[in-house]
Amino acid sequence: MGIIDEIQMKLKEIEEQEHVTILHAVESGSRAWGFASPDSDYDVRFIYVRTMEDYLRLDEPRDVIEWQMDEVLDINGWDLRKTLKHFHRGNATLFEWGNSPVVYKTTDTWSRIHDAASPCFSVKAAIHHYCGTAGNTFSQFLQEDLVRYKKYFYALRPLLAGRYILEHRCPPPVLFDDLMKMEMPVDLRAGIEELLEIKKRSGESQRGKRIPVIQEFIEQELERQKAAASALGDDRMDGWEELNHVFLETLEMLD
Repeated sequence: MGIIDEIQMKLKEIEEQEHVTILHAVESGSRAWGFASPDSDYDVRFIYVRTMEDYLRLDEPRDVIEWQMDEVLDINGWDLRKTLKHFHRGNATLFEWGNSPVVYKTTDTWSRIHDAASPCFSVKAAIHHYCGTAGNTFSQFLQEDLVRYKKYFYALRPLLAGRYILEHRCPPPVLFDDLMKMEMPVDLRAGIEELLEIKKRSGESQRGKRIPVIQEFIEQELERQKAAASALGDDRMDGWEELNHVFLETLEMLD
């Protein structure tokens, strides 16, 4: 059995044992971003919905399902109500799940949900999210003389995503190659492309000397984007009408 067949089998197991309907399931990690190492695991994320009766219970079921985490598979999902609440807050991760190029399962219902949630995208919230991700990686993993090359991408990708958002005011592409289509200094592009080649043929723990051009870009871009985000007004959605409507519509369709 291939890994894709195994993932889809696991999704069916979840539906049967948890009594839920999976609306959308995708790859969310380096395999979706396009720079997986030979030994990268599979980060499967899914959105599910329960029955109308479950949402009316006083003892509310958990709003996450953590199904499996090992060296090969990392599978977990969010309940639809939790998902819509986080969409309302402009959660950037959910927009990535919605735009992942690696889809294990999807439905017409998810398409309607995603359309209803699209106006919730917040430039300010997304920039803060990506700066936080890049900043944590930079401070925790990229300060030693020898660094794990994998960690460079966990700082570079969110910063390139943030740059895209500031330029286009919309969710960024998920694929790293698409983000690399933006204009950037020649020496930075050369450094990143060399790093990509190393990453594709190396393991997750590969270490090497810090790369000055990339270090400098991360440090400067972090400060630039933090300042830009601070200057933005709150652009999160106020109303709940569309999200409430699509939530009830989904429950009625599946009841």
